[in-house]
This record gives sequence, structure tokens and C-alpha cells, in this order.
Amino acid sequence: MDTVTLFLLVQFAFVSSITPGPNNLMLMASGANYGLRRTVPHMLGISLGHSFMVTMVGLVLLQIFDAYPWLNTVLKVLAVTYMLWLAWKIANAVPPEAKKVEGKPFTFLQAAAFQWVNPKAWFMAITAISGYAPQDKGALYGSLVVAIVFAATNLPSITIWAWMGVQVRRFLGTAKRLRVFNITMAILLVISLYPLLVH
Repeated sequence: MDTVTLFLLVQFAFVSSITPGPNNLMLMASGANYGLRRTVPHMLGISLGHSFMVTMVGLVLLQIFDAYPWLNTVLKVLAVTYMLWLAWKIANAVPPEAKKVEGKPFTFLQAAAFQWVNPKAWFMAITAISGYAPQDKGALYGSLVVAIVFAATNLPSITIWAWMGVQVRRFLGTAKRLRVFNITMAILLVISLYPLLVH
């Protein structure tokens, strides 16, 4: 991979990783509700899980989707259903009359598995593989290069969102304010489905 292409890939990975999306909204909510330390498995699951997804997209999945286009529709239905359920869980993370946060933060495996129903993660993976993976050394090499760049760029980017959630928690103070924050995050998560629904 030449230097210019590598620079453009890093730029794409950074911009797509740090801009709002389902992962970042969930990390912000997790940081606010559970703190940074308890959110670390969630962050690692996103970063490493997405890198694995990128590798699989490069090696196998693009060919499968070309052969069976109906799988795209199945994926969209699963993604929308799961994201709506997650939005409901986020909105109800704090009971109305209590300061104790209900539920648990995402585990590493849950966060890694979530990438497969995350529309933005699919967009990032497919765009990176089709636009930046070097083609001259085989699919495995190209997929791994893109995956490694994403892993190195993604983790610092998403950490900022979890940290922002922790900072937001300091200003919320009461269960009522935290409840409003969680409902807002849930609504934004649902809004993030818009590109998936219109294409």
C-alpha cells in the first residue's frame, strides 16, 4: 500500500470512527451510566469486533452478498429490530425514582457481536475494503491491512465518546436528569437508522 492510500485510509477510519453513530452513542450512554472503567470491555469489543468484521467482509461476505442480494434485506430487518430494542434498553436504564442504575454495561462479546447488526459498521467495512484495500497481494493481505488500520484508529476515537459520557454524568446529578439523557441517547440511536431505512 502506497503512502497516499494509507494516509487516506487512516483519515477515513478516523472520521468514520469518531463521528456519531450507534457505537458512539451507546458508549456515551455507557460512560454516563457505568463509568469509563466498566465501559472498557465495550470499547474493546467494538474495536476488535469491527476489525474482525472488516477482515471477513474482505475475504468472504462481499462475494456472498453479490450472489444472494436478499441477504441484504434480511440484515436490514435484523439491524433495525435489534437497534430499536437497544434504544428501548438505553431509555430505560435508570428507574424514574431511583439513583441506582439498572442493567449492566455491554460485555466484550456483546459489543463485538453488535457490529454485525450495526449499519454504520457495515458501511465502514464495505467502503474501506472496496476503496482502500490493496488488490495486488491477495484478499487476505488487503483485508488484514485495512483491519489493522481500523483497530489502531478506532479505539482512541471511541474512547473519547465514553469519556464524554463520564463528563456528562458529572453535570446530570440526579436520576431524573440521567433519565432525560438516556432517553435522548435512545432517540438519537433510532434517528441513526435513517440512512439504513431510506436506502
